[in-house]
Amino acid sequence: MEKPGKIAPPKGKLGILTPGMGAVSTTFMAGVELVRKGKAQPVGSVTQLGTIRLGKRTDGRSPLVKKFVPLAELKDLTFGGWDIFKDNAYQSAANAGVLNPQDLAKVKTFLSGIKPMTAAFDHEYVKMIDGPNIKKGKNKYELALKIKEDIANYRKTSRVSRMVMCWCGSTEVFVKPEDVHSTPEKFVEAMKSNHPAIAPSMLYAWAAITSGVPFANGAPNLTVDIPAIQELAQEHSVPICGKDFKTGQTLMKTILAPGFKARMLGLDGWFSTNILGNRDGEVLEDPGSFKTKEESKLSVLEYILQPQLYPMLYGKMHHKVRINYYPPRGDNKEGWDNIDIFGWLGYPMQIKVDFLCRDSILAAPIVLDLVLFLDLAQRAGMHGIQEWLSFYFKSPMTAPGLYPEHDLFIQSMKLKNTLRWMMGEDLITHLGQEYYD
Repeated sequence: MEKPGKIAPPKGKLGILTPGMGAVSTTFMAGVELVRKGKAQPVGSVTQLGTIRLGKRTDGRSPLVKKFVPLAELKDLTFGGWDIFKDNAYQSAANAGVLNPQDLAKVKTFLSGIKPMTAAFDHEYVKMIDGPNIKKGKNKYELALKIKEDIANYRKTSRVSRMVMCWCGSTEVFVKPEDVHSTPEKFVEAMKSNHPAIAPSMLYAWAAITSGVPFANGAPNLTVDIPAIQELAQEHSVPICGKDFKTGQTLMKTILAPGFKARMLGLDGWFSTNILGNRDGEVLEDPGSFKTKEESKLSVLEYILQPQLYPMLYGKMHHKVRINYYPPRGDNKEGWDNIDIFGWLGYPMQIKVDFLCRDSILAAPIVLDLVLFLDLAQRAGMHGIQEWLSFYFKSPMTAPGLYPEHDLFIQSMKLKNTLRWMMGEDLITHLGQEYYD
């Protein structure tokens, strides 16, 4: 792949559209505004706080990422979205209960002005919730066209020069790839015939990509992980990425498992329990939606530990994931892990992890980084699957036939080397022999 000849500057406003205006998206919107007003810091955001080493360690060049690559500035971001409930962003954020009333009061006027567009929603794909703010249409194709109209209207009324869409909606029931997903033509025909393999999230993805808008998938839904959408992304020069934001328990797995493998420590079993009480937890009470999430969570260890290469260490590992809806916990999710490892001579050891995390607090900076990096990628002429953004996902997308890289530290290196490559800087291998020649 050729390096970008010239990256277009981030002129004008960047519109961020989120299907789903619940806990994650409103925490993201409120956070950006609090940072813009100087009332908070963007903790957790690589684009805002991260640095990137350039050249040798002895060169002392480690600029902020946002100073190194031409990212859109926070002051130029505008927000919009869709939701099945009519609450504006302030009301939705207050209902979600992620941010305290004092922080929300500082951005009440701003959030109150962000009202959701009617959503393309089908109760068959998210069985545990329903709402009144829903589009009507004779078929899925008509709904997708209405989403395209929303995008065009937002572009016009908000006077944005560029846009990015990030799915912040619920986990849909498990959908397998089918023939209707194989080509753009078959996909359109399937929308017109209301085929059950075309989920609502796919309508948003199709509408965004055919409108020239980059798309990130924050849920484990199939959505853009199908040939038809990927072909359209190439055709319309649109970058895409996904799927499923890497936040609490899986984040810990992609930190710990690479350490076990690096030290050749064995793993007998990994039992994971999640307790959460937000809308996501309610949705995952449905077995179909849980199946989608379970597939995303279970794949991580297989790819990191590579049991086919290390059968003695990982060939018999038992990996179990449970998710429990517990309303009193709200957005403050608890991820509890029991890890049975073994070391020298096969002697057993145990590790217990109890991560009392805040789901939307961990997800919000991911949304920010993804929309800024996708906008950068499009201005650099990069389109299709953006594997360098795997760092942010539980189930990273890759080229067909290529296994995903789940190791958080390799993902981080891939991301930063891609930024160096984009800007014409030397890639860093960490070999370090040049210091001893």
